[in-house]
Amino acid sequence: MGNFGDIDKQISNNKESNEFKARKYMENLMRVHGWKFQDASLLLLRLVVAAVFLYAGAAKWAFWSTPLPGMSDVMWNLTRFLSIVEPLGALALILGFLTRWAAAGLAIIMLGAIFILEFTMQTNFFTSPAGIGWDYNLLLLANCLALLSFGAGKWSLDAVKRNYRSL
Repeated sequence: MGNFGDIDKQISNNKESNEFKARKYMENLMRVHGWKFQDASLLLLRLVVAAVFLYAGAAKWAFWSTPLPGMSDVMWNLTRFLSIVEPLGALALILGFLTRWAAAGLAIIMLGAIFILEFTMQTNFFTSPAGIGWDYNLLLLANCLALLSFGAGKWSLDAVKRNYRSL
């Protein structure tokens, strides 16, 4: 009976050592390549958020000549203003130039969009076939806050500027 107990103990110790080895391997892999994954993720996040804001800003260019019927002068001027700053913020994100400032500005725009959707238009949270919601705007706000928190990463003009200053 004692021999079987020793074998079970050896098998469990062997399993633990294999799990330990696998865990250490993954930790070392992430330590070596983790920053590359993070930089690639930040680049992808910047490009996706920038694409959304480029499209949104370009869609507002049609309102430069005449506003929509029933649109107030304040909303028309705000739309014209956003048609300029959204593409500029998107361009900054693409290049990774002043990324935190651009992300902060775009986050403020998303806060304003959520405010208008919720309190002026009284929309639901989720977008549905019945109408628009502010879930998409909240998602963009969260992405902008992530860029504000983590910055642009190594694959950006911000990193080039930071490395140039350290010389």
